[in-house]
Parts: sequence; structure tokens; C-alpha cells
Amino acid sequence: MAEPNVFKSSVEREVMWAPWEGPGLEHLRLVTSDDGGVVANGLVIGLEAGRTFRIGYEIRCDGLWRVREVRAAAPDSGRPVLELLADGEGRWTRRDGEPVPDLDGCVEVDISATPFTNTLPIRRLGLKPGQSEELAVVYIRIPELLVGAERQRYVCLEARGSGGLYRFEALPSGFTAELPVDAEGLVIDYPGLFRRAWSG
Repeated sequence: MAEPNVFKSSVEREVMWAPWEGPGLEHLRLVTSDDGGVVANGLVIGLEAGRTFRIGYEIRCDGLWRVREVRAAAPDSGRPVLELLADGEGRWTRRDGEPVPDLDGCVEVDISATPFTNTLPIRRLGLKPGQSEELAVVYIRIPELLVGAERQRYVCLEARGSGGLYRFEALPSGFTAELPVDAEGLVIDYPGLFRRAWSG
């Protein structure tokens, strides 16, 4: 079990990210509490393959930063709303209770259009400098809302009261990125993909 980490536990934040290149914006509202868990609500607008998209998402976690509910919707696409529930131990169901066995073993969620979902394993694992963890995640590809399992690894390079630095690795593609985060574990810049545009 991970030891308590240096991140702040009770906070209300609003953050905006912009794509590294091209038009787009995300607005995230994050509310965490010592006893009530975590609620993250985001709206992303952008371009994918030359076409505009809008995605809204909500992620609810328990007090240990284990994902318990994910909801994502693309209002202009005609696709149904994606809703998944989790037990925090790697078992997933749809809203109607139907199991999703392809996602067994996944504890985290990674939504391709937002850097926020990198915060989830960073906060849950509480890694110390030099420690790493390989994990299975529910990967949601935007704007199609396609869902599948993916292997990833996180390595803590630095950790301090004002934030830290983590290396993210997507397995087995070999993609890596070094992610600086703030005191709440929120990504500041994601080289090549996202830049922090505003924080309040």
C-alpha cells in the first residue's frame, strides 16, 4: 500500500488547459474533500483529424482516489452517453449493472483528450522519488468514446510540497512524457499535447 503523499487533500480548483498546438480548450472543475472523495467535471473543445468536437466528462473517486464512476458525452456526435461504474478494485459495470469483463483489473481511467486523468494514478499511488508502478487503465479514446484496456507505467522523478515530476509511459507503444504537476497533482504542462492556460 502506498504511503501518505505530500499532495493537499481538501481543495476546490478550476483549471484550463489548451492544446500544445492548434485551437482548443479544456475547463476542469475539481472538488476534493477529506471525507467525501473527489469529483472532477470537465468540458473539452478541440479539433481531431480536422473536425471539431465537444466532450463533457465527470469522474467520481472515493477518498483514496480510486475511480468509482465515469461519465462522458459527445453531444454533437449522436453517440450514446458513456457511463461506467467501478468497485475501486478493478471490476467494472455499465449503468444497468451489466459487467464489462474486458476492463477487469483496471483501476484507473485515461481519457485521451485531457491531462487531468494523469492526476488519478499520481494521487492514488503516492509514489516517492525513484518508485514506479505499472498498471492497467480504462482508456477512452476521444472523440469516438471508444473504450479498452491499456498498460501504463508511472515513475516518480521528484516529489515536494509544491508539486513534483513524473514520467508517464504508455505500454507497449513506448510513448513517454515527463509531467510536472502542482501541489494538487494537476499537470502543469504535457509536452507536445497540453499546456496550462489558467488556474484558479
